[in-house]
Order: sequence, then structure tokens, then C-alpha cells
Amino acid sequence: MSRPRLATRLMTAQALVIAVGGITLLVTATLVAPGLFRDHLARTGVDSPDALHHAEQAFTSSFAIAITVAAAVSLIAAGFVSWFLVRRVARPVEELAAAAETVATGSYAVAVPTEPFSSELAALSSSFSHMADRLAETEAGRTRLLADLAHELRTPLATLEAYIDGLEDGVVPGTDESYATMRGQVARMRRLATDLRESAAAAEHALHLAPVPLEAGAAAAAAVAAATPRFLAKGVALELQDEPSTPTVSADPERLGQVLANLLDNALRHTPPGGHVRVTTEAQGSKATITVADDGEGIPADQLGSVFDRFHRVDPARATTDGSGSGLGLTIARAIVADHGGTLTAASDGPGRGAAFTVSLPTAG
Repeated sequence: MSRPRLATRLMTAQALVIAVGGITLLVTATLVAPGLFRDHLARTGVDSPDALHHAEQAFTSSFAIAITVAAAVSLIAAGFVSWFLVRRVARPVEELAAAAETVATGSYAVAVPTEPFSSELAALSSSFSHMADRLAETEAGRTRLLADLAHELRTPLATLEAYIDGLEDGVVPGTDESYATMRGQVARMRRLATDLRESAAAAEHALHLAPVPLEAGAAAAAAVAAATPRFLAKGVALELQDEPSTPTVSADPERLGQVLANLLDNALRHTPPGGHVRVTTEAQGSKATITVADDGEGIPADQLGSVFDRFHRVDPARATTDGSGSGLGLTIARAIVADHGGTLTAASDGPGRGAAFTVSLPTAG
């Protein structure tokens, strides 16, 4: 069932208000004006019937003409003003409704009223425009995520398929090495699925942190101790430099350890054998910082802001195929730090000149 348009309803309501006002004015004037006129006429002392009759006729005719003209002018003016107001109010609402229909079809590049009639409509237009932009960003992110995920899964799936076909055809021997390779690819996909779940939870601020007072230096030392065997295996030196007394932060030990482990794994992945990685902690005013710096591949200046994006590769041609990283570690790390009220930033002097990632957290106070 079709419903009347907003403009029709508003014009109808305005017409009823005008009609009620006009009728009220006419009835009141008809009941009050003649009596007042006769009273004032009697006070003048005129007692001639002809004079009284002529005066009443003159009053009645002039009163009728005045009421008619005033009512006509008032109705025209009120109608014009009502039409103008209804048009100014109804049009932006109708445009917003049309924009909402467009957004519902999946098209987020919509035009909203830029000069609404009132502050409320202006706020509504601004909020709708912001919502459309956020939806567009979300849809673009979802599309990019699916494309990146398909790309990340392609390599382990292709490797598994090749090994299975080789085993069936007898080309690939069923040795422990072959099965270890296939298990490694399965582990890579499992790690990717786990990191995707973590990334989604971090983006929705659903990590369920349990912060406790924690010394920044102790957290850094624990992360370095856990990562040392991996660094030794690759031949990369790992050094911890912290102040004698490092500040205390309020943090979830497990999640902060996860952040530092991701940063150390990232540094190890991009530092060649013989390279160095240094972890430093220090106090900077009301902040405690933990920096993981390496002398490895480095980051181009135009990519410093995007290294925390999901599946970002500084050099896509050099993307690892050994399952050493899911491409989500830095994304998850930044979200965890943000949930702690801190920041995670990247710095680099350029390709081949190393990179530094700094976690900054407010001190516990």
C-alpha cells in the first residue's frame, strides 16, 4: 500500500492549521466586532434610527470586505510560506531516502544534501555521508582481504596439490622430507586461519585484555629470551639494551608478549644472516617505549604508513613461501597496542638501511 509523500502530509497539516486559524478568526470577529461597534456607537449619543441603520450597514460591508481581503492575503502568504518550508524540509529528506536506497544496492558513492534547512538535517546529512564512507571503506577492505587471502592460500594449496599428484604418480618419493613439506604447508594454512581470527578480533576490540602492572624491561627481556634460539639458528645477532630501571605499564603480559614476538619475527624475517637486531626500552615522559631495530632490508619511505595493513609486502616479488609469516603479524600487533592505549610506529632510512618499530605505552600511574 502506497503512503502519502512527506511533502503532501506536511502541506495537508499546514492547510489544516491555516483553515482552523481562519475559521477561528472569522467566528471570533463576527461574534465580537458587531457588539463592540454598537456599544461604541451608542456612546456617541446618536439616536436617529436612520443614522444607526446606515452606520451598521457601513460597518457590516466594510467588515466583510476587510475580512475577505485579509483572509485572501493571509491564505496566499501562509500557503506560499508553507510551500517554501515544506519544500526545504521534504526535499533533503527525500534525497536522503534515495541515497539510502542507493547504498542498500551496494553503491556507496552517493550525494547527500549539502545545504539542509536546519541543524538537525545538517547533522543527519553529515552522519549519513560518514556512514556511506565507512561502508565503502569496509567493503573495499573486505574485497581486498578476500583477494589477499586467496593469494596467500594459493601457494600452500599449489604445493600440497603438486606433492599429492607426485606421490600418486610415483614422481615424488614418499619420504619423511616430502611429508614434512606437506605438514609445513598445512601448518602455514592453520597459522593463517589463526591469525585471521586474531586480526578480526583485534579490529573489533574483542581481544579481552587482562592488564596488570608490568615492567617494560621485563617484558622485553622475556620476548628476547624466547626469540634467541630462532635468531641463533639463522645467524642473526639479537641484543637487549634497557635502562637500569624501566617504567611500569599497565598491560596484558600475554598480549604484549605477542606484540614483541611479532616484531622480533618480522625483524628476523627481513634481516639476513650476519645482521643485528637490537631491542631497547626507555622512559619518555609519561610513556614507556620498546623499540625493535634491525639493519636488514629496510622500508621505502612511501610504504611506512602501510606496513601495518593486512598482507602488506614491502616487496611483493620477495614474499616468503616458507610459511614464516602470515602477513598479519604487524596488523595484529598494532591493534593490540591500540587497545592498550598506546601506539606502534615504524621508521626506516630506506631500503637496505634497516627498520625500527617502536611500541609506546602509557606508564602505570
